Amino acid sequence: MYESKTFSLDRIHPLSQKMGQLTILLIKEIYYPILAVVGVPANLVTIVTLSRGNCGLSKCISIYMVAMATGDLLVMISNIMAYRIFSYHFPHSFLSHTPVCKFNLYMNVVSLDLAVWFTVSFTFDRFIIICCQKFKTKYCTERTAALVITMFSILAFIKNIPVFSAFESEQIINKLWWGCRPNPAFVSSPFGAMFIWFYSIWRVWIPFTLIVLFNSLSIRLIIVASKARRRLRGHSSENQSDSEMENRRNSIILLFTISGSFILFWLTESVSFVTTRVTNPNKYQGDHTAPPYIAAETGAMLKLLTSCINTFIYAATQRKFRQELKKGLKYPWILIEGLIKNEAKTGVAWLHSG
Repeated sequence: MYESKTFSLDRIHPLSQKMGQLTILLIKEIYYPILAVVGVPANLVTIVTLSRGNCGLSKCISIYMVAMATGDLLVMISNIMAYRIFSYHFPHSFLSHTPVCKFNLYMNVVSLDLAVWFTVSFTFDRFIIICCQKFKTKYCTERTAALVITMFSILAFIKNIPVFSAFESEQIINKLWWGCRPNPAFVSSPFGAMFIWFYSIWRVWIPFTLIVLFNSLSIRLIIVASKARRRLRGHSSENQSDSEMENRRNSIILLFTISGSFILFWLTESVSFVTTRVTNPNKYQGDHTAPPYIAAETGAMLKLLTSCINTFIYAATQRKFRQELKKGLKYPWILIEGLIKNEAKTGVAWLHSG
C-alpha cells in the first residue's frame, strides 16, 4: 500500500542504465499500458454484456459478476492508468499535486478492496447455492446481492479514510504541495502500525482463508452428491445426458477458475507485502535491483492482472456469454453496414428523382 511517489528515482533516462540494472522498470513501462489497453475495454464489454441479462445466468449471480467487473474497471482506471501510467510518465502534471495524489492513492486502495471482496461475496453466494439448500432461497436473491455489494462498497470507502493521513507532501514548489510519500509519524505510530497490519489481514489473509474454506466445503459436497446421483441414476442411464450435473459442472468451473486465479495471482504480492512493505516501507526505496523490490513489483503486476482476466474466464467457461459477446462485437459493424446501405438507397433514390 505504501508506495512512494518519488518520480526522480523511478525515471532514470539514460538508456544504458535501464538496459542494465533497471530491467524491471522497462518491463513496467511496457506491461502496464498493455494491461490498460486490454483490461479497460474487456471490463466495459463484460459490464454491458452481463447487464443485458441474456447470458443464461440468474439475476443474483449477474449482479455479483457485474460488480466484480466494475471493481476491476476501477482498478484499471485508478491503479494502472492514473497511478502507474499517467503519474509515472507525466510527473509534473496535476496528478502530482499532493491532494490529488492522496486521493488517487486512496482510490487505489478502495478499488482493490472492492475487487477482492466482490470476489469473496461471489464465492460465498456460490457456496450457499451448493451447500445450503434450505438457506439459498432466502439468501441467493437479487435483493440480497444488491445489499451485499452496497454494504461492502460503503465499508471500503469508510475503512480506508486513514490513507489520507498515511501520506505527506514530498516537496513544496511555488507554494504548491507536490508528490506523496509515506508519513513517518503515521507509519511509526501505534495506530499506523495497527492499520497497516489490519490492511494486510483484511485485504489478503481473510479473503484467502474464506475462499479456500468455501471452495473446500463446496468440493467435498459436490463429490458426495455426484456419487450419490450416479448411484440413483443406475447403470441404465449411464449414457444419458444429465442436464443438472452439466449445469452444476459449469457453475463449479466458473467459481473455481475465478477464485483460483485470484489466489494464484495475489499470492506473490501478499508474501512480498508482509516481508518488505509492512516491516519497513522505505527499506528498498531507490534500489531497483534488490530482490525484495523485484519480488514486490512482480507481485503487483500479477495482482493487477487479475483485474483483466475475468472477461476471458467468462468467455472460456460460459457458452451463452460467448454468444452475447460475439453479438456485441458484431453490432458496430452491423450498424455501420446498415448506415452504408441506407446511404446507398438514398443516393439511388436521388439519382432516379433527378
